[in-house]
Amino acid sequence: MVSAVQVGTARDPATGAGPFDLADDKTYRRWREWKLAHYPTDSERLTVSVSADAGGAWSPESLAAIADQCRRTNLAFYDLGSAPVDKEAIRALGAGLGLHRLDSNLCADGDGITALQTMDAGRHAGYIPYSNKPLNWHTDGYYNSPEQTVRAILMHCVRDSQRGGENAFFDHEIMYILLRDRNPDYIAALMEADAMTIPANVEHGVQIRPAQAGPVFSVDAATGALQMRYTARSRNVVWKDDRHTRAAVALIGELLGADTPYRICHRLRPGQGVISNNVLHNRTGFADGDAAEHRRLLFRARYFDRVADTGWRNTATGE
Repeated sequence: MVSAVQVGTARDPATGAGPFDLADDKTYRRWREWKLAHYPTDSERLTVSVSADAGGAWSPESLAAIADQCRRTNLAFYDLGSAPVDKEAIRALGAGLGLHRLDSNLCADGDGITALQTMDAGRHAGYIPYSNKPLNWHTDGYYNSPEQTVRAILMHCVRDSQRGGENAFFDHEIMYILLRDRNPDYIAALMEADAMTIPANVEHGVQIRPAQAGPVFSVDAATGALQMRYTARSRNVVWKDDRHTRAAVALIGELLGADTPYRICHRLRPGQGVISNNVLHNRTGFADGDAAEHRRLLFRARYFDRVADTGWRNTATGE
């Protein structure tokens, strides 16, 4: 059963307090100091070289290095070099990091792992991820119900485009820090149960998903980890109409567009991938080439699980 989220509170289920509780400033300050002191700000320092044994099993050292990086930044890139990778290898990599429960979303393949590539026909054609258009800032599954919260994502590059297709990433815990430091009332507003509403998804007059209201920031009831639900889209999103919510959303947009070391840009090459606890991310537009090897293809797996042992209680501040 998928764990629920705590809405409107940020208390750690084990101790009754935590860094995401606005009433617990002491724990927040301690965690904030640790987070900022241990945060790398370039993709090379975030990249782990991954190896597998002769039987195809991922090395424990590689998995530990990815988890350690996600513990610091909620994000890790990996590089497999020229080793061939199929969906089963991706599934095994996720499982080695505690990722088992796949979100078999509307456009996912039958095995729950999606092949992201340009598609001009069928249901996929109506959605930007299956086009070469830019993707604005978002977290995955922002339209899901709380019971289907996407906590982690794995994306593996099989083929890259001829040009373009760069991703940018922004750790949602860093975003939380920047907002809370500016005005704690912004955090309180974004943790309200009706802070952001995604209207119903209707195809050809048939509702295939109801409207979904929920918070922007929430705390996982099982782990005490912070989660974020967000889209920068101006259409098909309804924000709560109060001054703190409006100001907080405007500041998020400002921070995502600013020249800051916390925005990590990286263009995935064949054999490379990214694993994250569903941090904020976007993608530039791209152009495929005529040759098959330059037609962008990524495998994407969305999980209801978070990368194991990467919550704040697994840091020095949570001991």
